[in-house]
Order: sequence, then structure tokens, then C-alpha cells
Amino acid sequence: MQKAKTVDLTRGSVWITLLKYSLPLFGSAMVQQIYSLVDLLVVGNYAADGALSVDAVGNATNVINILLAFALGANGGCSVVIARHFGAKDNRKVRETVNTAMISFAVLCTAVMGVGLGFGRQLLYLLSVHGSYFDSCLEYLYIYTASMPFVFLYNLGCGICSALGDSKTPFIFLVISSVLNVALDFMFVCLLHLDVAGAAWATFISQAISCVLTVIVLVRKLRTVRPDDKPKKFDGGILKELTVASVPLILQQSFVSVGNFFVSRKINNISEDATTGFITAFKLIGMSNMGVVSMTNGLANFASQNKAAGEYGRIRGGFWAVLTFALVTSLVFLSLFVGLPEPLTRLFVRQEKLTADAMAYSVRFLTTVSCFLPVVCLKIVADGAVRGCGGNIGFAVSTFTDLILRVVLVYVFVDAGFGFAGVCWAWIIGWSLSTVLAVIFYINIKCLKGVKLFSGFPRKTDCK
Repeated sequence: MQKAKTVDLTRGSVWITLLKYSLPLFGSAMVQQIYSLVDLLVVGNYAADGALSVDAVGNATNVINILLAFALGANGGCSVVIARHFGAKDNRKVRETVNTAMISFAVLCTAVMGVGLGFGRQLLYLLSVHGSYFDSCLEYLYIYTASMPFVFLYNLGCGICSALGDSKTPFIFLVISSVLNVALDFMFVCLLHLDVAGAAWATFISQAISCVLTVIVLVRKLRTVRPDDKPKKFDGGILKELTVASVPLILQQSFVSVGNFFVSRKINNISEDATTGFITAFKLIGMSNMGVVSMTNGLANFASQNKAAGEYGRIRGGFWAVLTFALVTSLVFLSLFVGLPEPLTRLFVRQEKLTADAMAYSVRFLTTVSCFLPVVCLKIVADGAVRGCGGNIGFAVSTFTDLILRVVLVYVFVDAGFGFAGVCWAWIIGWSLSTVLAVIFYINIKCLKGVKLFSGFPRKTDCK
């Protein structure tokens, strides 16, 4: 196996360095989204009850995402802290942060599994999951929850690798596990007829393999980060630093997941067709956004390293590089969603198992909400720059504004008689207003005050 490398993001061409670093993150996110979409696609087309199986996996995912919010948020916070110390060339702090994060993640993972296994049934009742697919939904939730140790460790390993400048290795292993996941999905669901449970076990096994591969590389990589003296196995000060960086992300991830939970609850109460249509369309919209989110995680690490090194001007160029790529990808997805909404929906459920009403709900959400993908891309990229520069409060405010508006407006519009159209308008309003806030926070980043706002290829500035 080739020797693991670390990458200094404070040197070289801003655009080339950042895009080379972020594109594997983008690829990883897209593969992860396809990874999760395969479960819906296979059960929707090959399980005994196609549409109901989609509803079962989709609703279980609403609960799973709340649990995953802790892994993803803590991973993002850990990555930013390690990138900060790595950018400052403090190898002892890097190793101490990794050691402290490992112990903290183990405790957090245990707590999350306890919630999922202990209160899964109650959470599905709260979600208004229908009795026709309740048992399948609960089985999927329990199997996925049991895989949480692999999920936590994989995300931590990927976050550490990314913070040290290596975004390619986790991507390679994710592709391997995703191919395996697809193969196992077809074997368990199509050949062995395990339906929803088969999709869950395929995901479990694939996540375990990607976790093991990532840990092997992480151990090799950490050997290249040699501190001058022996690092502590656990440091309370670093735990505080990790907490400060992670809590806004955990809150953001969990609030978004909780918000989607209650939105799904409202839609479940409209009809089963509304549930099927929303789940398929929402998954597709989410796939388009997650690619951008992953690149802005790279931007956050890039900004964190350059802030620590005093290379403030590079952050502006990084913002424009990621925003340019994000806008291009959002326009590609917009064209697909507006031009091919029905074929994309039929990927998930066979035509003979999909009602006309379910198709209509999916098409309406896709064609309406996707028109505002470029708007939300601007918000996501601005949030990444703000977060990387330590502006956790601004990041939290813009994110929570988006979430709260969407959840509240869904209930207000649906109850006011707008029906499913109200769900679409809630998304549009929430995205638009929160984007305005995100841009305001980006413009007012303190350390960038001396750098021209529209500087695409900035030089080093001495503003501090």
C-alpha cells in the first residue's frame, strides 16, 4: 500500500489546490448519496410491496438521520480543529486532537445507539408511520442503528484524513464499499427476497468494510505526523475546543434532521401517495445539495488552515473557486430535475407500482424546488467559509433560520389549505431568506476585512 500523504493547503494556486482537494470530497458525497438511493431503488423495484417499501426505508431514514447528525457534526468539528493545528504546524496538538476525538466519539456513539435501539419504536409512532409498513420500517431502523460504530469510526477517519489534506483515499474506499453495497442489495432483495431487511443488511456490511479500510490508512497516515514530544491520550482543553467547533454542526445537522422528521410527519398525514412522492423527490434534491455541502467542508478546512497560517487572502479565492463549481453543478441538476422529473421518479418505483398521485407529488416538488438550487448553493458555500474562519454563530443563525422557516411554513401552508404546494413554497422561502443571512455573515468575516470581496486570485494580506 502506498504511503499516506498529508497536504498543505496554504501553498500553491488557490483554485487548483482547492479543487484538487475538494473534488474527491464532492465525489465521495455523490457516491454516498447514490449509496443511499440504491436501497430505495432496489426495494422500490424488486421488493414485494414497491411503494410501501420505499415509504418504509424513507421514514426509517428520517430517524436514522437524526442519529447520524451527531456523527457528521462531530466529524466536521474535529476536521476543522485538526486542520487548524496542522496549518499551524503543531503536530503534537494534531495527535492529541485525534486521541481525544477517538475517546469522545466512542462515548457519543454508545449514547446514540442507546437512543436508536431503545426508542426507535416510539420515534416511528411520533413520525405517524402507517401500520401497513411499520414493521419493515422498524426492522430497517434497528439493523442500521447496530452499524453505528462503523459509521462513526468511518466518518471520524475521513474527517481526519481530509483535515490532513488527503481527500482521495476515503473516496476510493467509499467507491469500493458502494459497489459492494449495490451487489449485496441485489443479492439480498432480488435473489433472497429479504426485502427491506435485505437492504439494511447490505448497508451494514458495506459500511463495516469501508470503516476497516479507512482505519488502516488512518493509522499509516498518523505515523507521518511526528510530534516532538509524547502527545496526551486525552486532553480536556482539546475536548473543549472540539466541542466548541462541533456543537454548532451537530445542532445544525440534528435540527435539519428533526425538521425533516416533522415535515415528513405532516406529509405522512396527507396520504401514502404524498409520502412516496415526497421521499423520492426529496432524495434527489438532497443528492444535488450534498455534493456542494461536501465541497464546502473542504472549503472550511482550506479556510481553517489558511487562517492559522495567516494567509487570509487565499480564503476569498477559495470561496469563488467552490462557488463557481457549485453553481455549475446546481444548474446541471436543475436541468435534469425540470426536464426529466417523471423518468427520475420511476427509477425508484416501477410504473405498475406507482400511482398517478404519487407521481404528481414527486414531479411538483422536483420542478418547483429545484429552480432555487443555485440560491441555496450560495448559502452553503458562504456557510463553509464562515465556519472555516471560526464564525460558528453566523453559520448557526443562517442554518437555523432556514430550518425553522421551512418547518413552520409547511405546517402553516398545509393547514391553510395549500396542501402539498405549501410544502414546496416553504422550501423556497426558507432557502431564500437564509441565503441573504449567510452572505451577510460571509461579507463581515473579521479577518477578511482587508481583502477585496471580489478578489478571485488574492495575494497574502497582513490583515489580522
